[in-house]
Amino acid sequence: MLTPTICLMEVSAPRLAASAQPGQFLIVRARAEGERIPLTICDYDRVRGTVTIVTQIVGASTRMICALEEGACFVDVVGPLGRPSDFMELSDAALKGRRFLFVAGGLGTAPVYPQVKYLHEKGACVDVVVGAKTADLLILRQEMEAVCDHLHICTDDGSEGHHGLVTEKVKALLAEGRTFDQAVAIGPMIMMKFVALTLKDSGIPLVVSLNTIMVDGTGMCGCCRITVGGKVRFACVEGPEFDGYAVDFDEALRRQTMYRPQELEADHKCKIGRNA
Repeated sequence: MLTPTICLMEVSAPRLAASAQPGQFLIVRARAEGERIPLTICDYDRVRGTVTIVTQIVGASTRMICALEEGACFVDVVGPLGRPSDFMELSDAALKGRRFLFVAGGLGTAPVYPQVKYLHEKGACVDVVVGAKTADLLILRQEMEAVCDHLHICTDDGSEGHHGLVTEKVKALLAEGRTFDQAVAIGPMIMMKFVALTLKDSGIPLVVSLNTIMVDGTGMCGCCRITVGGKVRFACVEGPEFDGYAVDFDEALRRQTMYRPQELEADHKCKIGRNA
């Protein structure tokens, strides 16, 4: 448990570990009647045959996942799914010295980590801005420090680092004259929206990850439909990463609240079942 509500799991899955790449995700089910949950790959070890996932308890299904003990099994784990990050198509020579800015909000730190780790190994220069409500909710700090050039911490309550939003820190970096060839934002939908608004006039290309709106993960259910550049796209098979300036974030935010009453009811039943 990285925090009281955030759990890191190393999953033995040799075939998945052999082909996993930064930017991709898995679909897991804790039990047969459980919901399919998309979780971005946090890390992978091809030698040991493991993939690492990080889950935050936000409802009934994630509560089931985090309740699993060491040595237990998922009913199924499907992946790796989705398209790898675009920079995976660049040569080592093209990545060396290339300047990246990553903005991670809350649990978004987990999927940011494998991307930063990969770029660090290729000789890229990476700044990472990590935001959390409070210092107690910061995750993977030491791991991130080991693979980035500069780590900038932001907390809403000022308990560590910059007292304020990640967008304020991004503005400060640009005001200092820092330049970047590429920006990536992963975290809550509202955070990614305002990162896009902050960087819009900077001329820096921005990629965002829309893994949080996926359900089926194979393009069949249609739940991950999103408007990008005026066209309907499917996050699970065409993403999860898209041009941050082209995403209709207002539409995505509305979609995320559609089934909130049902989610609250399911989580309540899950809590009762655990306490019975």
